[in-house]
Amino acid sequence: MTYSKKRYFTYLFITLFVMILPFLSINGNQILLLSFDKLQFHFFGIAYNVNELYVMPFLLMFLFIGIFALTSIFGRVWCGWACPQTIFRVIYRDLIESTILDLRRIKNKQKDIDYSKKSNQIKKYISLILWFIITLIISSNFMLYFVPPQDFFEYIKDPLNHSFMIIFIVSLAIFLFYDIVFMKENFCVYVCPYSRIQSVLYDDDTKQVTYDFNRGGKIYQNGIQTIFKSSQWSNSEECTACDACVRICPTHIDIRKGLQVECINCLECSDACSSVMNKLGKKSLINWGSTNRVLNKKNISIFTKKNISYFFALFLSIFLAFYFSLEKEQFLVNINKTTELYKINEDKNISNNYILTIHNTQDEDLTFNIKLQDEENFKIKRFEQVSLKSGKRAKKILIIESTNDLKNIDSKNIPINIKIYTLEKDYKIIRKLVFSKP
Repeated sequence: MTYSKKRYFTYLFITLFVMILPFLSINGNQILLLSFDKLQFHFFGIAYNVNELYVMPFLLMFLFIGIFALTSIFGRVWCGWACPQTIFRVIYRDLIESTILDLRRIKNKQKDIDYSKKSNQIKKYISLILWFIITLIISSNFMLYFVPPQDFFEYIKDPLNHSFMIIFIVSLAIFLFYDIVFMKENFCVYVCPYSRIQSVLYDDDTKQVTYDFNRGGKIYQNGIQTIFKSSQWSNSEECTACDACVRICPTHIDIRKGLQVECINCLECSDACSSVMNKLGKKSLINWGSTNRVLNKKNISIFTKKNISYFFALFLSIFLAFYFSLEKEQFLVNINKTTELYKINEDKNISNNYILTIHNTQDEDLTFNIKLQDEENFKIKRFEQVSLKSGKRAKKILIIESTNDLKNIDSKNIPINIKIYTLEKDYKIIRKLVFSKP
């Protein structure tokens, strides 16, 4: 199977996966969702509330480190095989313009459309309309990662009360329309920071699109290594100067000049070269492999010092994310002290006032109560147990009073542990308070 077919299957898989993922859930929670509306982050069916997002930094670390690790090991496979920009360009240029409307030739991406023909002008307008419809679908699907589908389809029925969501979808669609139709591959070259950063990750052991100079030929002109012109080739050079690799390149480069920052490792040039060289009974001059393997014929291990460092960093990110995910609390509690530091009662006992906020994050109704762990020196003077429906929160006044004048304690700020628990289930949270005294 050619690289092009493998790449198209990869695009199809990624597209279906991204489109379907928002509709998948585990125990009523999404596989992946960042909800600003409900202040929750769903990950593989586990819902984390806004004050439990300590797991997210490690997931983001894994994502960014993973992309750089892929570049170090496999070259720019992200750009050529998984980047949304590349996939969208293939959908618009290769599927809509080339396959459906026959405006271009997939094997020649350098030739522009002949707009002198009226039929081509009409086809171009059709391609623009089709692509804009697709951008609206893409933008709506992207929004499903922030608004769950059940809420999204309700909100879309009432656009006036959810204007921000509508504006966001339309704005993103307009950006994608301009990006894919007008900016094209210039977005990768001039806008995307990764295309610049990745170049420092390359070395002679990194897999990349490599032209075999040993077979194709090379020459030195004015001290600069360049490719032979057809008139300069000797019988020992195998390149036929058909330029098939140049015409098919989506980023408009000549891979025979060596690795360039615009190369996205899509390997279309390798397929083009293979189709020509196979007719001559020879192997392709363009391969996917490191410089040491293709040109120097060295066997390269994937376990280099640099790659081992990446593997360790990825493992550490996942381990920490998993470890902290085990610390997830069954409900949320926040206790704040009021502006009054303390109050001395007539019986010389001291009281402190707090505001206790409880948020029921479970899918069932729960009743919450509290208990002090130090009942020798302190007691709860005011608190009423509270029943909360699923997803609801409540604020309650909590007054803690000392059972004596606390003169036996030197510190003016005394730590107290308080247990908040549910009556229906064995859910509990321990919080540490500070009790102030003169």
